[in-house]
Amino acid sequence: MASVSTSLADLLARHVPTDDKEREDLARMRYFATSLKEPFSRSQVEAHFTGSAVVVDAAGGRVAMLHHAKLKRWLQPGGHAESGDAGDMEATALREAREETGCRVHLHPTAPRPLDVDVHVIPARKDEPEHCHLDVRYLVVAEDPESLAHDPAESFGIQWLEWEEALVRADEAPLRRMLLKAREILHSGA
Repeated sequence: MASVSTSLADLLARHVPTDDKEREDLARMRYFATSLKEPFSRSQVEAHFTGSAVVVDAAGGRVAMLHHAKLKRWLQPGGHAESGDAGDMEATALREAREETGCRVHLHPTAPRPLDVDVHVIPARKDEPEHCHLDVRYLVVAEDPESLAHDPAESFGIQWLEWEEALVRADEAPLRRMLLKAREILHSGA
C-alpha cells in the first residue's frame, strides 16, 4: 500500500491548481493521500478518493452530463475507486466513465493529468455518515458517442450537451471551473 500512497502523492504533487478553492482542496488531498490508512476505501469514514471524468465527443463540441440519482444534480460521470483500479486514479476515472456513459473512452492525449481536483461533502444518508469525496478529475474522449446510455441505478438520465448548456446546468463553481478548463483545452487545440 505504501507504493500506491506514494504514486498518489506524486500525482497530486504535480497538479497545478487554478483558483483558491482548488488550491485549498489540493492541500487537503495531499494530506489525506499520506494520512489515510486506505485512501481509496469507502471504509475511511472521514474521506476517501474518487475519480471522475469530463467526457467529450471526438470533435470536442459536446460534453456528457448525467442527472445523479442520489444527489439529484447534473454532474460528470465518476465514483468510488475499486480494488481492481489498484490505486490508479486514471483507471478509476476511465472505468467510471465507461460504466456511467456506456461508451468506450480514452484519456485526452494532451490534457493535464489530472485536469482538476475537488473536495466535496457527501451528505449523510441512512447507511453512511457525512464524508468527503477527494475527487481526481480527467478529460476523457468517447470513441463511440452514439452508445451513450445511463445506468438507472446511478442516474435519472444522461445527455450530450453543448458547452453552454452544460455550464448552465453546472450548479457549483468547482464543476464550472472543471468544465471551463476542459473547453479551453479542446478549443485551444492543446
